[in-house]
Formats: sequence, structure tokens, C-alpha cells
Amino acid sequence: MKTCLVVDDSSVIRKVARRILEGLDFQIVEAEDGEKALEACKRAMPEAVLLDWNMPVMDGYEFLGNLRRMPGGDAPKVVFCTTENDVAHIARALHAGANEYIMKPFDKDIVTAKFQEVGLL
Repeated sequence: MKTCLVVDDSSVIRKVARRILEGLDFQIVEAEDGEKALEACKRAMPEAVLLDWNMPVMDGYEFLGNLRRMPGGDAPKVVFCTTENDVAHIARALHAGANEYIMKPFDKDIVTAKFQEVGLL
């Protein structure tokens, strides 16, 4: 079973993502900010990361940079979630090492499609 790290400061978003991803046979690890997410990756590197962009303590951009510099940190497929839909914002995330992005709010069809696109399903 593949593992997905769900990183979001909203417990509601984490709960929705957990339900969707468990339905797609992922084991879920949750973190409410980038710092806790890095700690989780040090314990066990996930195959996938569903990453919020705007969070306290450490945002998604900073987390992603740190993840990609870790040993094995180039392996996880990272799909970032955002409410921002401007091209510059999305380009910055993809340039930082994200594999794909989804807009909030998202549903099972959107998550399934994006996870298929990056080869996780």
C-alpha cells in the first residue's frame, strides 16, 4: 500500500483528503504544517505528498525546497493544493519541484485524475 502525506493547516481539508485517498488505497500520514511534514518524511519517506501552499510555521514552498534536498526527497510525487489560480503562483510551485497542482475545493474525481497523471494510480 502506498503512503500519502497530507499537509494542510485545515483539519477539515485533511479529513476530506484522507477519506478520498483511503478510498484509493493509500495509507495516510497527516501534518498541519511544513515543519511537521518534514519530520514525518525523516521518519518514513512517502510515495505521495498532497501539499497545501499557505500554512503557518513553514509554508508549502519552503517545505518543498527542504524535501527535495533530503536524501530520497526527489522520489515523492508532490501535488500541491491551492486557492491561488494565477499562473505565476502555479509556475513557482512547479519550478520548486511540485509534480502537479489542484485547486481547492477538490473532490475525488479531481484527486484521482491528478494522481493518475503523476503515475500514482
